[in-house]
Amino acid sequence: MNYGSQGRPLSYRFGQSDAAANDALWVTYRWMSLGLALTGVVAMGVASSQAALQIVVGNPIVFYGLLFAQLGLVFTFSAVAQRASTAVTAAMFFLYAALTGATFSVLFLRYTLGSIAGVFFVTAGAFAGLSAIGLFTKRDLSAVGRFAIFALIGVFLASIVNIFLHSTGLGFAINVIGVVLFAALTAYDTQKLKMMFASGEAHANLPLVGALTLYLDFINMFLFLLRLGGSRRD
Repeated sequence: MNYGSQGRPLSYRFGQSDAAANDALWVTYRWMSLGLALTGVVAMGVASSQAALQIVVGNPIVFYGLLFAQLGLVFTFSAVAQRASTAVTAAMFFLYAALTGATFSVLFLRYTLGSIAGVFFVTAGAFAGLSAIGLFTKRDLSAVGRFAIFALIGVFLASIVNIFLHSTGLGFAINVIGVVLFAALTAYDTQKLKMMFASGEAHANLPLVGALTLYLDFINMFLFLLRLGGSRRD
């Protein structure tokens, strides 16, 4: 039998406050879905406007500035979410989703609309299945999560190296491993959130924190799958 950090069996933990935890998770999924919808709307809006594309994609300073703004916003969000109001936390989450949408507009220049839509639905189906695993499995996935987090460092370093090598084989391996790692993180993060909600120690903004966590799992899995199976424009 597997035991959690408090020395109690995981079956005991999952038996406590399941209904409340599931309700909180549904709130989390709703926030995440709204964030994904906003990202899609902004991405398509920017991609359909030549003027917006020129500002966002045609200007490297603006494009990379948006990427750094996203990174800074994630760290700020993590630092203030526990003590900020729900309105402020939600505004930060949606701002991040909008900034992501602006940078994702470049995907519509590289891939066909049909392949983007197809990969999105594949990602959504995989995400749903993996979340279900995290929700219902009795196995402790913390070791899987820790391994995936550390392995992502290797993927990140390999991606930087491949910028200079331009190796097709290495690029393929990075994308496959990236899909597997974010699949594992989706199940792990779902289980972790359920246990946090069930513990009764969750703060008021945990659904939004969880929404950002799962949102990041989703979009990263989507990006790796798109690089693997997306049809590029001629």
